[in-house]
Amino acid sequence: MKFIDAHNHLHDARLVPHRAEILATLERLGVAQAVVNGTREADWAAVSALAAQEAWVLPSFGLHPWYVAERTAEWMATLRELLVAHPTAGVGEIGLDRWIEGHDDAAQAEVFAAQLTLAVELNRAATIHCLRAWGALADTLRTHPLPARGFLIHAYGGSVEMMGEFAKLGGYFSFNAYFLHERRAAQRAVFREVPADRLLVETDAPAMNPPDERNAHPLRDGLGEALNHPANIEVAYAALAEIRGVAVNDLARQVESNFSALFGA
Repeated sequence: MKFIDAHNHLHDARLVPHRAEILATLERLGVAQAVVNGTREADWAAVSALAAQEAWVLPSFGLHPWYVAERTAEWMATLRELLVAHPTAGVGEIGLDRWIEGHDDAAQAEVFAAQLTLAVELNRAATIHCLRAWGALADTLRTHPLPARGFLIHAYGGSVEMMGEFAKLGGYFSFNAYFLHERRAAQRAVFREVPADRLLVETDAPAMNPPDERNAHPLRDGLGEALNHPANIEVAYAALAEIRGVAVNDLARQVESNFSALFGA
């Protein structure tokens, strides 16, 4: 069985000291592909380097809404150059976030729209982050041209009703084991309803730890802070199969097909 992580940050500096162990564990598990997402200009080179080192890494480059204020005057030109240099790369992580303190709605909307336009132009999958901005996201996706191959809303946390609308627009939705926390019952319920051909699975490592009792690969940084190990992709697959009442092997085959449809060359 193949595991595919539709969204992580394996290049993250907090994971670098653990890189050898992580890579060995992922190989042992049978992780076939992973989308590694850059979030700002400062980390795009690390994503590119990791993709050059590991053939199973699919890079994705984007300006995350948390870092919009840090962008340089050359950010879009640099992003375009990277995407042209990596013909299979996605555009992400991009999106809208009304949770982050001091957010600039107008700047986020401008940057998000510009990156969607680039994804359309180059026919790349877009990976979207959304927190507390579901109405604004829906308005943008209804009115803006979208990549023909579709887009991923990672760790989807919206409603069932919005999920249906996003799916009609070309959306895919990735399940994260973080949703196994007791307070995330609503997200688990939504993922029972996602169409089978729009399901993906992710870790968002090193963020979004599963509950301690379901964490198969505990990991901590040098200060003792918990990190989400990318090998917890197996936890996410097992949980999603349980939630949907299907065999995990059947789920894995469906996810592989979905991943190919969205991110395939």
